[in-house]
Amino acid sequence: MAIRQLSETLINQIAAGEVIERPASAAKELIENALDAGATRIEIATSGGGKALLRVSDNGSGMDAADLELAVRRHCTSKLSDTLEDIRTLGFRGEALPSIGSVARLSIASRRRDSAGGHEIAVIAGKIAHIRPAAANPGTIVEVRDLFFATPARLKFLKTEKAEAGAITEIVKRMAIAFPAVRFVLSGSDRTTLEFAATGDDHLARMAQVLGKEFRDNAIALDAVREEISLTGFAGVPTFNRGNAAHQYAFVNGRPVQDKLILSAIRGAYAETIPSGRHPVAVLSITLDPALVDVNVHPAKSDVRFRDPGLVRGLIVGAVREALARDGSRAATTGASDMLRSFRPGFQPYTQRPQTPWSAETSPSRPYQPATGFSERPQASFDGLSIPTARAEPQFSPQPAAADTTARYPLGAARAQIHANYIVAQTEDGLVIVDQHAAHERLVFEAMRKALHSKRLASQVLLIPEIIDIPEEDCDRLMQHAAELSELGLSIERFGPGAIAVRETPAMLGEVDAHGLIRQLADEIAEWDTASGLSAKLEYVAATMACHGSVRSGRRLRPEEMNALLREMEVTPGSGQCNHGRPTYIELKLSDIERLFGRS
Repeated sequence: MAIRQLSETLINQIAAGEVIERPASAAKELIENALDAGATRIEIATSGGGKALLRVSDNGSGMDAADLELAVRRHCTSKLSDTLEDIRTLGFRGEALPSIGSVARLSIASRRRDSAGGHEIAVIAGKIAHIRPAAANPGTIVEVRDLFFATPARLKFLKTEKAEAGAITEIVKRMAIAFPAVRFVLSGSDRTTLEFAATGDDHLARMAQVLGKEFRDNAIALDAVREEISLTGFAGVPTFNRGNAAHQYAFVNGRPVQDKLILSAIRGAYAETIPSGRHPVAVLSITLDPALVDVNVHPAKSDVRFRDPGLVRGLIVGAVREALARDGSRAATTGASDMLRSFRPGFQPYTQRPQTPWSAETSPSRPYQPATGFSERPQASFDGLSIPTARAEPQFSPQPAAADTTARYPLGAARAQIHANYIVAQTEDGLVIVDQHAAHERLVFEAMRKALHSKRLASQVLLIPEIIDIPEEDCDRLMQHAAELSELGLSIERFGPGAIAVRETPAMLGEVDAHGLIRQLADEIAEWDTASGLSAKLEYVAATMACHGSVRSGRRLRPEEMNALLREMEVTPGSGQCNHGRPTYIELKLSDIERLFGRS
């Protein structure tokens, strides 16, 4: 079969299969062009989920007739020099407009700010029409109609109009977070209008527009630098989480990306702090020399490849964990909102005892005695942790304490224990309800984790070393981390060119599948060049032990025990959530309480 040169239209249609996967892909490319042109106002209009109409208007620098003619031809761009090592714009491949024009009806009207008039060009299924003069405001209007009409098979793979419209909304949200100084308006016959007003340099205000006002109150600022890479942004407190990872946004040199390494690092940073099936809310911005990152991995430009992925991952995990240790123990403000919503005005008393309005405990012959929630018998001392008792504790009283007493402590002073599981404490401006089991579980776990990292873990010597056959390159990687693994109680030696001998395993793990553990470590080191898998496994065991070694639900606590628990929570990182990620306490402000009674 003879080899022949493909036509320009067919080449563009092939490229469109990679660059323009769906209407949202076209929207992303057109918005990027507007941002690269210096636009401060971008308006996006859609119809039929972007399949029938996609229009992007901007007030950027605009194009003249010569620029318009080149813009719709392949590999023509103003954003790239002679090298791919210094890319500082969102677009650079010169494929978007010709790819769109090959599968849709494309028209572009543009005018430079210093020009008296504008020009317009059209491309229909790859055929370029002649440029003609057109009335236009400074900037550019790109209109795409009947997307994929020239390739009907592609239409069959698109989702519903609602789903496609939602995908475009997500693209606009990501761009809006990355560029807070730009005003974005998204409208159309298939949606309600969505507007993000420009917030200038106030990135958190823009994030609040996109992620909701609650994010501002539950976000922790990030600002870290490691070698030549800097990380800024905001991470939500662990108890402020969502049911999916759609609220995690990552940017590299201002470019919105959906990179697996970054998303994996976010998951790792929140390990042991969020319940299974829940996901943190975070916005991360990574800035580094363009030469240290390859953004040309895929035509969609949503994946990147770092020259030193281990450094980037370590920076993210370290920065987020440091922020959580510093400020992540506070409860999410949404906890109080959920509590307020659980109250119902006009509550009717339980009336399923028709024989008498009095219960046995409150009958006239037996006056009601308010329960304090404390056992009358002396209880065993507070166990599980060695908590200093030299610090003066607030004197317990069933009556409200003076404000100057509660003001000394963020979590206040214990006032009661209800249902033998929940501690009610009074703070200076409200009250706190603590789940005693969840809180103590976290304290025990943190104490055990601290012990893990402060000394070599105890190991158990195998009577017969286990010999594990793995590829030679994996043996080399493991032996490079042999000293680190030894600190965790795992002693390994080289046993020939393609085998590892395991002589000791961590005693904490008990009976362990050495073969599975070694292979898992080898795979992880190959991917991230770290040996954190064993450490994570040990922390999981520590979390399980902490759960079984904590003060149980149903145990009565004395006032001094409750106060000791509160004081320890205040100085323990991550005490705002248990090892499974559930909140350990909920704070209710006095203003919230007054609102319940209609006093505010």
